[in-house]
Amino acid sequence: MATRTDISTPVALTRLLDALPVTPSSTTSRVVVDNPAVRVVAFSFDAGELLTEHSSPRAVVVHLLDGALRFTVSGEEHAMVPGDVIYLPPGAHHSLVADAPSRLSLVMVDLDATAAAGG
Repeated sequence: MATRTDISTPVALTRLLDALPVTPSSTTSRVVVDNPAVRVVAFSFDAGELLTEHSSPRAVVVHLLDGALRFTVSGEEHAMVPGDVIYLPPGAHHSLVADAPSRLSLVMVDLDATAAAGG
C-alpha cells in the first residue's frame, strides 16, 4: 500500500477499511505510511486472533477502528471498543486478543527523527 517517503511528503489514503477486510482465522497488516519519523500500520484480526507480548523502541498510538479487543499494557488489561485509543511510550510491553473481528490503526513515532525534523 505505502512506499517509503521523506517526512515532508504528504500521503492521502482513502477507503482504508475497504482495503483491509477481516480474513477468517487470520491477522493481516498493511503499512500505510512509512517515513523516518512516522510509520502507520493498519491491522485486521479475526475473533480469537492475538499478538503475543512484545515492545517497540518507538512511541506507539493504537486506535481501534471497529470490533472489540482486550489490549494488555504492562500487565494491565483494557477492554477496547471502537474509538478507544491507547498510547504506549517506547519500550512498553503490550499484547492483544481480538474478542470480535476487529481493525485498528497503529502509529509508531520515532521521537529522535521527529525532533531532528523540528517537530
